[in-house]
Amino acid sequence: MKVHLVDGTYELFRHYFGVPAEVREKEGGGRLAVRGVVNSVLGMVRGGVTHMGVATDHVIESFRNDLWPSYKSSAGVPENLLAHFPVLEEQLQAAGIAVFPMVELEADDGLASLALLAAEDERVVQVVICTPDKDLGQCVVGDRIVQLDRRKNVVLDEAGVLAKFGVMPPSIPDWLALVGDSADGFPGLKGWGKTGAATVLRCYGHIEDIPRLGERWTCDVRGARTLANTLATQMETALLFKELATLRIDRSLINSVDELRAPAPAGPGTPGG
Repeated sequence: MKVHLVDGTYELFRHYFGVPAEVREKEGGGRLAVRGVVNSVLGMVRGGVTHMGVATDHVIESFRNDLWPSYKSSAGVPENLLAHFPVLEEQLQAAGIAVFPMVELEADDGLASLALLAAEDERVVQVVICTPDKDLGQCVVGDRIVQLDRRKNVVLDEAGVLAKFGVMPPSIPDWLALVGDSADGFPGLKGWGKTGAATVLRCYGHIEDIPRLGERWTCDVRGARTLANTLATQMETALLFKELATLRIDRSLINSVDELRAPAPAGPGTPGG
């Protein structure tokens, strides 16, 4: 079997802001967004998806906001959009889709957890994480766990992650810590660009393994002394950002991949939003 895991938060935002503002105001943007996501998810079922889970940020704030006050929050998110998260969850559940509303953790953590748990089942031939979020690149394993941008129809396996970011999947949290992630609200370290960070991490893998000041660099990295110096002065911040970027695993989300079985394909009609 193949398991598809959908980022419900991303999909709801995408469908909400995917229509003109005047239409959102006149027709009810939240309702339209819910209808769009439900139609999209059920379309996947009609297209042959047999096992599926949808993770949502039932509460956008998480434990990460306590670690970094500037981390992404619900501030500035339209009330009409926020109010439709539970509506989306209810609609999908009513349609027979397994939904995981995250509270203490984030939807990304839920997707990471479900991907790991599903991949542990020998019956699963592939796990497809449906989101373009950079964070989820850390979950990719060979071509067994892959990431799919459904809007662009682009699949990232392990080689794809390396080609896109310049690092292997396990180094994605380190790379994000060094270069920052504006979507999640942390800026990265001064002096560390995407190319330099990727070059260093391809050699050393993780921030903790990068040589300290005075230690010998075994890789030929341009500006190694400068990078080592800037990292030394910002190491505490770098490790904090890495903690923010590292997805958490909650093994209690499912007991069996069978819990992700999707309903039998139905006709084109879907519940209203």
